[in-house]
Amino acid sequence: MLITFEGIDGCGKSTQIEKLKEYFDNNGVGYSVFREPGGTEISERVRSLLLHDTDDMDAVTELLLFSAARSQLIREKVIPLLEQNEIVILDRFYDSTTAYQGFGRNSSSLSDIHTLNKLASHGTVPDLTFYLKIDPKIATQRTKGTEKDRLESAGDDFFKKVATGYDMLVSTDKRFCVIDADRSPEEIHDEIVTIIEAYQQ
Repeated sequence: MLITFEGIDGCGKSTQIEKLKEYFDNNGVGYSVFREPGGTEISERVRSLLLHDTDDMDAVTELLLFSAARSQLIREKVIPLLEQNEIVILDRFYDSTTAYQGFGRNSSSLSDIHTLNKLASHGTVPDLTFYLKIDPKIATQRTKGTEKDRLESAGDDFFKKVATGYDMLVSTDKRFCVIDADRSPEEIHDEIVTIIEAYQQ
């Protein structure tokens, strides 16, 4: 089972993934968690390049690097685990590429990005995608005063475009579970667990 978490920076993805890990641990459920970009030696090197090493990067270069990191993670780690019927949790997947590099950066046509996403994911599709939906202004307040990477520093207009991208995606695919992220972490976690349990029945 592949579970992915999506949303703009500041939506609370990391908190909810930690809570889900704790829930699985308490219930004796095996799982693996990976972040994007990252999760393998090659992908972590690409992550450093994408988020920390330079501010001067062409939008298409950014798109291709994210996809390259994803391809390595999916082929090296995720597919073998799914073949063993493991639960895999991803902190971001190709929907981030559509929202951030497609809508946010306008790096390429959505058609081209869809083709690239399919290629880089080796045809892997999430079973459930939790989209933690939050107003970009609230998300910005949440991240105020924290150290930000290259993408997190892109500005309010950028994140408004990204949020628009996510809203478009959730309207086109039933695997999305839209979660109101402007609530307590406990309320959000309870809803996520309820959805997962219903899916597994």
